[in-house]
Amino acid sequence: METAPPPPAPAGERRHEVTLRFLAAPTDRGHAGTVDAGRVLEWIDKAAFAAATAWSGSYCVTAYVGNIHFRDPVQVGEMVEVTATVLYTGRTSLHISTMVSSGDPKTGALEERARCLVVFVAVDRDGRAQPVPEFVPRTLEQQLAREYALSRIPVRDEIAAELKKQRYTDAGTAERVVLRFLAAPTDVNWGGKVHGGIVMEWIDQAAYLCSSRYCGRDTVAVFSGGIRFLQPLHIGDLVEVEARLIYTGHKGMHIAVEVRSGDPKGSELRLTTNCITVMVARDDEGTSVPVEPWVPVTEEDRRLWQHARDLLMIRGRAPGNRLPNHLLAEPSGVAGTAGGPAEEEGS
Repeated sequence: METAPPPPAPAGERRHEVTLRFLAAPTDRGHAGTVDAGRVLEWIDKAAFAAATAWSGSYCVTAYVGNIHFRDPVQVGEMVEVTATVLYTGRTSLHISTMVSSGDPKTGALEERARCLVVFVAVDRDGRAQPVPEFVPRTLEQQLAREYALSRIPVRDEIAAELKKQRYTDAGTAERVVLRFLAAPTDVNWGGKVHGGIVMEWIDQAAYLCSSRYCGRDTVAVFSGGIRFLQPLHIGDLVEVEARLIYTGHKGMHIAVEVRSGDPKGSELRLTTNCITVMVARDDEGTSVPVEPWVPVTEEDRRLWQHARDLLMIRGRAPGNRLPNHLLAEPSGVAGTAGGPAEEEGS
């Protein structure tokens, strides 16, 4: 007979931060010889899940992953440290900052490789959202982190609305790839569904294939944003991951990715996840190189090209961000906040 789960621990006993440590294994090696962004995203999801469940005392599902900047690749054999910290809690949601660092295990010196904000939702046994204990900042650092998380909510909502209104058809002429396979039992998470980190690894694989076919070089992800988990994906589902080029900057190739899934015995697939990933081409020394500009041809091409620019404008207005250099150089470009990274250009 099933028993009710134990009540959450008192606020003073709950952990709001979790750190995972391990070595990057040879099996983590990706296409470019370093650890792919997809594997790093899987680590991020696991650490954030651990922090979300530790604080909430309940099972949690990934709802959103955004503003992911990949600074430098993780090398095979490096010591990896993934720290996930609860910044803010809504009624049922947990906003978690996650940072990945790595370095030589012989020295113990670690450098930041990537960071992002992950939103989880606590759910009960029937998959319904349930309230979480409130996280109350106790230090100035925690208060500032909470304010940062809150400042990202309007940006996230604007990005989600922009992504939601887009439609992708066969009328586009840009580079496009579609991967199809069955979700395997090895992809399962602790709740019996497909792990969010696995889905993000599929997204990275499709984006890599699309961008590499376009530029004829090995490519790596430098940014991923607006990853929305809309529906659960079940073990045994037929999975379709579609990636298409929608925009090029000076170096960045903006790839729109949609993940769809459904019963393999049926004919209907539902949208489960979507996002935009920015890839850059690398030379033999690992330096990012310019790519051939993509020129829209059809009406759909032009609409999606403008969609990518609109997303850049939205992110450029976010606190701490700025527009990428190729837009700043345009007469019509609107300068963003100084001091932020040259977002989505890989420069």
